[in-house]
Amino acid sequence: MARSSNGSPIARLSDDQLLSILLLLPTSSILSFSLTCRRFRSLACSDTLWESVCRRDWGIPCVDSIKPCILCSPSSSGDRWMKLYRRVVGLDEVGCRRLGSGDEAGARARARASHSMNFVGGCLVVFGGGCEGGHQLDDTWVACLGKDCKTVLMWQKTSSGFPSGRFGHTSVVIGDSLIVFGGINDRGARLNDTWIGRVIQNEAFIPTLLWRPLEVGPSVPPSRGAHAACTVTSRKMLIFGGIGSNGLRLGDTWILDLAENLNFGTWHEAVMHPSPPPRSGHTLTCIDGTRAVLFGGRGSGYEVLNDVWLFDTSLGRLKWKPLYFDLKAIPGGVSLPRVGHSAVVIIGGRVLVYGGEDSDRRRKNDFWLLDVNSIPSFKGCSFSASSKALMMWRKLKTGSYKPNPRSFHAACTDYSGRFMYVFGGMVDGLVFPADPCGLRFDAELFVAELVLHPEK
Repeated sequence: MARSSNGSPIARLSDDQLLSILLLLPTSSILSFSLTCRRFRSLACSDTLWESVCRRDWGIPCVDSIKPCILCSPSSSGDRWMKLYRRVVGLDEVGCRRLGSGDEAGARARARASHSMNFVGGCLVVFGGGCEGGHQLDDTWVACLGKDCKTVLMWQKTSSGFPSGRFGHTSVVIGDSLIVFGGINDRGARLNDTWIGRVIQNEAFIPTLLWRPLEVGPSVPPSRGAHAACTVTSRKMLIFGGIGSNGLRLGDTWILDLAENLNFGTWHEAVMHPSPPPRSGHTLTCIDGTRAVLFGGRGSGYEVLNDVWLFDTSLGRLKWKPLYFDLKAIPGGVSLPRVGHSAVVIIGGRVLVYGGEDSDRRRKNDFWLLDVNSIPSFKGCSFSASSKALMMWRKLKTGSYKPNPRSFHAACTDYSGRFMYVFGGMVDGLVFPADPCGLRFDAELFVAELVLHPEK
């Protein structure tokens, strides 16, 4: 390996200056730089640089959450963060395990579907949903996770009666608060109210959640259920589609701008061309604060969809962009079209898709990795639909424990982006009580952990 020349201008830069420059480069360029000489290799593979690269690419909360595990790593070569980065990029497996709910005779959330579950304030928060008998639930349940992934959770029922009972609503996290919009009530009426809830702990350190209606002014989205929502930027809620009061599927985009103190907000419709066609039962997932990914759902003709759209605010204007790919080029891709699935952002800004059902209402229990950042955006370069498909999609392996196939469940990730929690949904009616159509509501809670294999 060649030594750097003292006469080279770049060789005269200090280590701190070189590290600052390297942090401006994509990871492929950093790795290329490490091949030039021994000194540059030492810098380009150092924990100092790669911890900063992980913070840049994954976010500070994620890195802070997984740092204790990294410090306990047996590696002593000083490249633990670079190895972790490579393992995340090469992710090909998830491992699932069922989570108990404390004393089996104790309080726990009942079986439900089309509910919401979020990770906020270090807690899992479950609200609403539909249950047996066609009733819509109005209860809120909170379980604290702490800094580690516990195998047993203690659920606490915090409120009932408000917001009113509903299913098919959306709930997003903004700061330490939840914002809930819309849904369908017991009478089948679509709703368009907006609520805000905040997790607090009482003197006994028992978590509770305080709800109140959010003042949003006279302009509000049309009533709907089975829509999708996510957070974009720090104080905006994005919603798309759903089923309106007339039973038709919607294709409109609305944004809620929240005040800094979250005391009030303002809804406005964002009209863009092109934009996704109308649908319900789809997902919206924020991947980096300014962009969100829409996937799947059921279209106006009752067809089950597999298209991917990117919502982008990074250039200071709102834009929907379709991401075309060849479904047939993906190994196992014939199973990708789905509705009633979940999609969460995981470590590395990628989307983990789980479950759902197809056009014949066959439920799924597969995991797919969707990476819209894998497609380079160089000017003058184009990729075929087949190449894009292989870059974007990867079916993940699962361990020995495989949860029941399900749809219309709820899922969320913790701060690390390594653990996805899944609760409830509709499963096959293998045991009674079961719905006459062969389905039953489920009350299982499990965690899917990203398996980051050590490098060989």
